[in-house]
Amino acid sequence: MDIELRSGCPINLTMEVLGDRWSLIIIRDIMFGNRRHFRDLLTHSEEGIASNILAARLKRLLSLGFISKRDDPSHSQKAIYSLAEPAIQLVPVFAMIGAWGRRHLPVSEELSIRAQLLEEGGPPLWDEFMEDLRQIHIVDPIGGAIGTCTSPVLAKLTAAFIEVRARSVSQAS
Repeated sequence: MDIELRSGCPINLTMEVLGDRWSLIIIRDIMFGNRRHFRDLLTHSEEGIASNILAARLKRLLSLGFISKRDDPSHSQKAIYSLAEPAIQLVPVFAMIGAWGRRHLPVSEELSIRAQLLEEGGPPLWDEFMEDLRQIHIVDPIGGAIGTCTSPVLAKLTAAFIEVRARSVSQAS
């Protein structure tokens, strides 16, 4: 692994790997948005990541074994990014970070609904989601990218997000 070993502290080492501004956001977008192509990650980022930063972080996440990359059979110049097991095992971490953020920060309802559902579902939902992610990222990454292999948990989280977003838009009108 390409990490600086300042100490053997697990918190420090985790921060060395995931503590930059973008790595968890990229994993989040692959995990919760099923964004599997560079262009999707670049253009659909709520936070507006720059292309050079995205390319550098994807390269680092690949080298650390958090994601994998394979050629897209539908397009010779595209690649499909998939989560590897270490990234999938971050689901409980994302759930806890989201729960903490909902309690202590000025979050929007539409961008926090998935965190709310993960918090309410607790470990049983996290385990189910991780199993779904294994299917769409490890067992059948092509099917997961093109939608022939899907995650029921991700579909539920996405439907809640879309519902809250639609409600927000109609209230603003």
